[in-house]
Formats: sequence, C-alpha cells, structure tokens
Amino acid sequence: MDKYHEVIGQSTVTTDDAFVKAEVERILDKNLKESMNADIYKFLFNCIDLTTLRATDSPRSVADFTERVNAFEEEHPEMKNVAAICVYPNFAQVVRAVLEVSSVDIACVAGGFPSSQTFPEVKVAEVALAVEGGADEIDIVLNVGYFLDGDYEGLCDEIAEIKHSCRDARLKVILESGALKTAENIRNAAILSMYSGADFIKTSTGKEYPGADLQAAYVMCQCIKEYYEKTGRMVGFKPAGGVRTPEDAVGYYCIVREVLGEKWLTNEFFRLGASGLANNLLTAITGTETKFF
Repeated sequence: MDKYHEVIGQSTVTTDDAFVKAEVERILDKNLKESMNADIYKFLFNCIDLTTLRATDSPRSVADFTERVNAFEEEHPEMKNVAAICVYPNFAQVVRAVLEVSSVDIACVAGGFPSSQTFPEVKVAEVALAVEGGADEIDIVLNVGYFLDGDYEGLCDEIAEIKHSCRDARLKVILESGALKTAENIRNAAILSMYSGADFIKTSTGKEYPGADLQAAYVMCQCIKEYYEKTGRMVGFKPAGGVRTPEDAVGYYCIVREVLGEKWLTNEFFRLGASGLANNLLTAITGTETKFF
C-alpha cells in the first residue's frame, strides 16, 4: 500500500451517503431557524470572497468592482467588509493598485481554472505570476482527471508544487465536489489535498458541474476536523457555486459550527465564494432591497 492509500485508509470519516444526508437534515433542523438573524448575516458578509469571473472582465470593470469595496468601507463603517476580492490572475495587479481596504485580501483563481486542464508548468507559472501581481490567496482546482484515474501521486505532486509556487500566499484547493459525486470520493480528495499542503478546501468552481451542497460540506468539514486532530494544523473551508441566498449561507454556517466548532467561525478559516450573495445579505440586514455591488 502506498502512502496515499495508507492515509486514506486510516480515515474514519463516513462515506455512507445516506448517513451524511440524515446528519445534514438533523443539523439544519436543530440550528437553521435560530441562525437566521442579522448578527449571523453580518458575520457571513465578512466571510465572502466577492467574485467576478466573467469573460467580459477588463481592467476597467475590475477596477470599478474594487472601488465598490472601497466605497462600502466609507458608506457602512458599522459593518465589517468582505473578506476578499476574487478575480482572474491577470487582474491581481489591478486590484492591488485600486484596493484601499487593508482588511480585504486579494484572491486569484489560477492553475488552469476552472478545468485544471493545462500543462503543470503553466499552472505553476500562472500561480507565481498571480502572487507576484499581489495575490494573497490562490484558488486552484485539483486535477479531477488524475483523481478519477487513481493517479494520487501525480495529483499530490502537482498540488505540492503549486503550493511551493504560492510562497506566502494561502492555497485553496477546489475539489469540484459536483464531479466527484460520492461521499467517498469527496473524502478521499479532501484528505489528499490537505496532506499536499492545502490551506483551504473548497467545494466547487460553480462552472461546469453542480456547485456547493451541504452534504459535501459535511464530509469536507469532518475531514478537516480529523486532519486537525491528527496534525494540529487548521485548514479552512469554503463553499462556492450557487451560494446565493442568506438561507444558503446560513446552512453552511450551521454545518461548520456543528462539525468544527467556534474556532472555525472566523474569516481566516471560513469563506463563501459568491457574487450575488453580498447584496442579498445586505438586503436581509437592512430590511430594504440593496444592490450595492
């Protein structure tokens, strides 16, 4: 047995999809209703990676997008801002030049996003260029093809090399849970990603496959908990893809709180990848329809 199968074989995280579904329902029944309140909406707003990943993005549109984050700081001093602005890697320098809010990080998707289908050398170079351009965080998609072929060595070596290219930037590894489908696949991909250096594990790109779902979140959080108990290293969790409403976001909050506990309820370890969610949370907080971003 190689080291990859060995570490997977040592995991006690459930791979029973029916059990996972029942646990998610139990957690929501217990926590969801009481968690739908303004204080938690404000916390969730502060966990958002405010995202623009469009074919029409340009230096001007990304600069304008960033200026709205600057403006939020001035117009809503009573609230904490979003956690990060997430853009394509070629716009890292634009955000760095325009962003005036020190508490907001710059996140870039890289490594052949969203398919992870390009040469490993291109992935490493793209990540390095994004970091050089000012990225604090890098979001990559794990090589799902390698994973499904059982090439765990190739998968892990690639993540580790990209992690090295990140230097001081934090690495978020997207499992693309909608393509992996089963609790077993999601568990195994989460374990391999964390042992290869991921600082966060993230559900989805929201592009080709179904986005975040609560059952994948439950399995991933259980993997993070087990990994922390074994290594002492805290890995963050980020649902993304289809997280649009306050209720969507609160569902993930409930999973994180129940499985991982209060220690993870900070934007250092919990993020939400979203675009429309920010305005929807602001609407819920203020009680009036808001389209700030």
